[in-house]
Amino acid sequence: MAATKTFGVETIKEAIACGITDIGENKVQELNEKYPYLKNEVKFHFIGHLQTNKVKYIIDKVKLIHSLDSIKLAEEIDKRAKQKSLIIDCLVEINIGGEESKYGIPPEEMHNFVKEMEKYDNIRIRGLMAIAPYLPPEEVRPYFRKMKELFEELKEIKQHNVQVEFLSMGMSNDYWVAVEEGANIVRIGTSIFGQRQYNVEG
Repeated sequence: MAATKTFGVETIKEAIACGITDIGENKVQELNEKYPYLKNEVKFHFIGHLQTNKVKYIIDKVKLIHSLDSIKLAEEIDKRAKQKSLIIDCLVEINIGGEESKYGIPPEEMHNFVKEMEKYDNIRIRGLMAIAPYLPPEEVRPYFRKMKELFEELKEIKQHNVQVEFLSMGMSNDYWVAVEEGANIVRIGTSIFGQRQYNVEG
């Protein structure tokens, strides 16, 4: 999956021409700006931290929300999905490194959190997502391995709205290690598009 934060529509279209079928956006505003131009060519994922007051703007545009990280967010996703008669596929975000700067559920709370999701009929849990600590690839391997263990545990949870398929982890700097440890979605930006230019418009 191509991580397209800060990259413009024309650049993304070049990637689509090369075979990209899924893109991930970090910001609601950016997703909404690009969506009209790309909605018929590619599937949109939301991969950034999602604020509850922004859910309504993307609820009918995304194939998968990678960053379900609180009960409050689940309530809002469920409410907005109900209004549009949608079932929204979500990944539970795990803070695998226990970093204060990152969002996500602590690993030891995954089971309880997923059980809490049982009451939301318009949310379907499809797997897990993590942003591992930014370390040399081999040093990040244990975090990916732990995520795979949690992923296998999630598969054992028998619940009407749990259909486990996706383990989203790994980015440009460590994706090959993530794949070796079981990732089946990697979020690649820099390795596809080059370095991001945050001070350049468009």
